[in-house]
Amino acid sequence: MAGGRPSPPLFAALLLVAASLRVASSSDSDVLLRFKATVSDPAGSLNSWAAGSAPCNKNVSNWAGVVCDDDGNVSGLRLEDMRLSGSLTRIVLLQSLPGLRTLSFMKNDLEGPLPEVGKFKSLRTLYLSTNKFSGAISDDAFAGMSWLKKLHLSSNGFSGPIPTSITELPKLLELRLDNNRFSGPIPDLQLKSLKLVNMSNNYLEGRIPNGFRTMDAGLFAGNKALCGDPIGVSCKPLPSESLSNQKLAVTVATVVFIVSGIVAVVVLLPQQRQMEHERLEQVQSPKKPAKDTKFASSQKEEKLESGAAGYDSGGSSKKPAKEHEQGRLVFVREGRERFELQDLLKSSAEVLGTGRFGCSYKAALLTGRSVVVKRFRDMNRVGKEDFEEHMRRMGRLSHPNLLPLVAYYYRKDEKLLVADYVPRRSLAAALHGFRAAKVPALDWATRLKVVKGIAKGLNYLYEELQILSVPHGHLKSSNVLLNDSFEPLLTDYALVPLMNQAKAAQSMVAYKSPECKQHGKTSKKSDIWSLGTLILEILTGRISMIDPTQDKDVVSLADWVNAVAEEEWTDKVLDREMRATRKSGEEMIKLLKVGLACCEANVEKRWELEEVLDRIEELKESEGDEDS
Repeated sequence: MAGGRPSPPLFAALLLVAASLRVASSSDSDVLLRFKATVSDPAGSLNSWAAGSAPCNKNVSNWAGVVCDDDGNVSGLRLEDMRLSGSLTRIVLLQSLPGLRTLSFMKNDLEGPLPEVGKFKSLRTLYLSTNKFSGAISDDAFAGMSWLKKLHLSSNGFSGPIPTSITELPKLLELRLDNNRFSGPIPDLQLKSLKLVNMSNNYLEGRIPNGFRTMDAGLFAGNKALCGDPIGVSCKPLPSESLSNQKLAVTVATVVFIVSGIVAVVVLLPQQRQMEHERLEQVQSPKKPAKDTKFASSQKEEKLESGAAGYDSGGSSKKPAKEHEQGRLVFVREGRERFELQDLLKSSAEVLGTGRFGCSYKAALLTGRSVVVKRFRDMNRVGKEDFEEHMRRMGRLSHPNLLPLVAYYYRKDEKLLVADYVPRRSLAAALHGFRAAKVPALDWATRLKVVKGIAKGLNYLYEELQILSVPHGHLKSSNVLLNDSFEPLLTDYALVPLMNQAKAAQSMVAYKSPECKQHGKTSKKSDIWSLGTLILEILTGRISMIDPTQDKDVVSLADWVNAVAEEEWTDKVLDREMRATRKSGEEMIKLLKVGLACCEANVEKRWELEEVLDRIEELKESEGDEDS
């Protein structure tokens, strides 16, 4: 070096590196600008896409809807709800973006046939829902997309058979084909990775493959020609089956006839003689008052409180109130066992918990099924018609990570919501309440599984309840149940429209978010903040102080984590009961950063749910995990 300047060779090398970076950035810009010219943007949503500027500044996006990786490459496009129109016939232009992993054009006015998405072999997620795409999809449309995890084509006009190339997607987690015009049989997917399938409201026909028989019936509703499990519609037998069934029926009928004859001789004939003998005695002797045959149980069981419903739980002789006074149970889910309000009142009940909204009971029905009944007294925000419409909307929700609503009971001053009982209880109990019972702590793999399930359930609420400003509203560890395989089930969701405003502001988690405290307004990102707080609780094992109004000195989990130096997070922040290894420890730190990004006080800087989902989905349980 001379005079403080780099030597000529080194200086030239630096210029070459800088030039190559500019060329790469310029290349991404050119590709996106050429693609922009192929779609119509009447709302000016893509105005930030301008020549002379770079789409990415490292992992920070400068252009609307562009997702950037840590190296400043374009890794995704989320052009959602931008009023874009036209077709995507020139989508192949985006092949020049080698780092592209996510494509989302949801909630626009795009039309035409399915774009040539099969050319994007490295794509992880593809969202085309809620547009105007139409026509049949070629059978090989998704051939070779071996990395694809999520394929959402719902709420379009696609027709014809479901492409069999979908059966060749080894990493597929979610498939949504609902609200289209698909016809013909459902392919037997046999994909072990598949977690969510929705094929409702199409023109599909034939027997539902056995791999779907344990799924919720609502995922196949609206296809009148489908049969089999789980929808409970019998399938017409094939000709060979019909002949075999006829032979079986003749054989069974013969056996039944013979057995019936034996029963008549052995059982009914002595009974008839006994009845004749008793009638003779009654004629020959004076009548006696009949004995009281009413069953009186000596076992004292706790009953559901029933005064408001018009029943006397103490077994008195009071008659039930008229139906219009006592109300009735209304079932919102097809194919479920039906029972009456009186069955609930007769059942033995166990108090599961008492919260600010009311009490939760476990009710054991006489049929053997157990349900959870939640009593609410502060749901007077809407009238009966609006309440019932919202219940029907909730009844249509179906996702593996939601506890489905089964039925409801309406009175002006009290409401009951009925759901299935989950024996393992809540995430809060698993994290904080089982130590005395010597139940093992949740390890890293289980906690990551729980976080992924929670995020998927919340994302489903986002998509299905777009009209709600806060799709969940009350996301916290005590409102997440764990089934026997530790799959999380979200509860107490979508209640904001029904709750009294004052009660909601006092009790619901979304109303504790920074933006609500500062400006009195909630938004969908209030649920993101709740998710972030929950992630931090899961990773730290500490009880989340969501509402520190009683103690002004209490610090939120996010503030507590941020107050610790990052290099000390492993020792001072993460719950040691997760038993971290070197590799899993790195994954824990990544998730911790996701939780903090969700808890960002500035709503504009707080991550979108799509970004959260992608980052969580990339996390692995252990060193041996594949990139799934």
